[in-house]
This record gives sequence, C-alpha cells and structure tokens, in this order.
Amino acid sequence: MLEGLFQPMHLLVILVIVLIIFGPGKLPELGNSIGKAIKGFKKAMAEPDEKPGDAGEGKKIEDKKE
Repeated sequence: MLEGLFQPMHLLVILVIVLIIFGPGKLPELGNSIGKAIKGFKKAMAEPDEKPGDAGEGKKIEDKKE
C-alpha cells in the first residue's frame, strides 16, 4: 500500500503544493518551527520518565493555618 507513496515524482508534486499554499517567504519560518518541534520531541524522548510521585519529592508544601 505505501510502497509507491514516496517516489521522487510524488515528493516533487507535494513540494509544489506546499510552495503554492505557504509561499516562498513562509517556508524558512515553517522549516524552523518544524525543526524546533522535532528537536523538542527528541529531547523529551531522551529524558528519563518521571514517576508521578517523584515530581514534588524535593519540595515540601507547608499548609498555612490562619
């Protein structure tokens, strides 16, 4: 099903459609934002998972009694 999807001619047509929709002026900004999103996603995937109980382990919240 996906074997013919990423042929060079298909990618060229997709690139032309993107150029028509966003215009050449917006493409650098769009590429920059996509790059930042991918970088943030990779950073989040590389960080160790936090357990729900570990989030506030170093901080104590004191109750204020009036």
